[in-house]
Amino acid sequence: MADGHLGYVMPIGGVAAYENHVSVVGVGFDIACGNAAILTDLDRKRITPHLRELADEIQDTLSFGVGRKNRADDAPVNDPLFEDPAWDAIPDADQKAYLRAKARDQLGMVGSGNHYVDVFADEQDRVWVGVHFGSRGFGFGVAHGFLALSQNKSWGERVPEKEVLLDLSTPTGDAYWQMMRLAGRYAHAGREWVARKVVSLLGGRELDLVHNHHNFAWKETHRGEELVVVRKGATPAFPGQRGFVGGSMGDNAVIIEGATPRTDELKETQEAAMFSTVHGAGRVMSRTAAAGKRAKGGRVIKEGTVSPLMMQDWVKKKGVILRGGGVDESPHVYRRLEKVLDAQGSTINILHVLTPLVVVMAGANEFDPYKD
Repeated sequence: MADGHLGYVMPIGGVAAYENHVSVVGVGFDIACGNAAILTDLDRKRITPHLRELADEIQDTLSFGVGRKNRADDAPVNDPLFEDPAWDAIPDADQKAYLRAKARDQLGMVGSGNHYVDVFADEQDRVWVGVHFGSRGFGFGVAHGFLALSQNKSWGERVPEKEVLLDLSTPTGDAYWQMMRLAGRYAHAGREWVARKVVSLLGGRELDLVHNHHNFAWKETHRGEELVVVRKGATPAFPGQRGFVGGSMGDNAVIIEGATPRTDELKETQEAAMFSTVHGAGRVMSRTAAAGKRAKGGRVIKEGTVSPLMMQDWVKKKGVILRGGGVDESPHVYRRLEKVLDAQGSTINILHVLTPLVVVMAGANEFDPYKD
């Protein structure tokens, strides 16, 4: 995809199809990372006078990073997914209990890195809430567990992040598939809870929901053949299928839908991309290049390209109220979403353009081993 950049084995923004096999590293370590956007019954004029207070309330209520530190304590930790038989795919009872407990503890946490909670206004001044994060330590544990098993190691052992294709007709392949799907349910539950929590903080009601994974695998039929399609940092975009695609903390986001092909040429283009589109703007520099590198004592080893002042100046000009966020997530480190979308041509339709009003992210120094 046009937002593509380097990743483990498979590029972020990559799409690959297999016959009855799935790539563990292709799906990635933040299984089912994705976006959710809720249209509310609020209008921009109503919330504009209260944006700073709302930003503080979101930051004070929700937990970013690893630990559940803030006030919200009503995440759906008793969701039926925690009793799903798929948990039995983990061969070690202690490891299963540990991973399930971690999943309960982290459900509804937003994480750090490029994960966020945003409040937007669309072209009609309607207010939207958007979120981006995945399955946290649960997906991380599943990915590493099956990587270990595929390399003849025990669950819980750390092994190299190298390509492995699991045959879905084998016990190990089927077990991974069931656990991956369970991580998808987990990520869905977390994103919808967070987004709805923010809607309630705004004092609004939910009118519509757009929700999609972009680190996942699906069984799909393409040109008459059933395939396992892995999208790593790519959004499904079949004709009429909607998606929420974010930019950066200082750029617009969009609600898109897959276009209905009206020409053979467009249909061929969509089929070649497995009916996929971008998941965001895509990075143009690494986190280290943006923020620099420092020793444990704080001594500067390498100066970063982006300063806090540069980041704050950008979001101020955009009119965004920012809470948290480090320079490694500054708009300077991303492509411009408009150009990325232009590269997708007529394969997608842009339904709504969302202008950010409030952006809340983890702080620059928040430790989180599960970020993208």
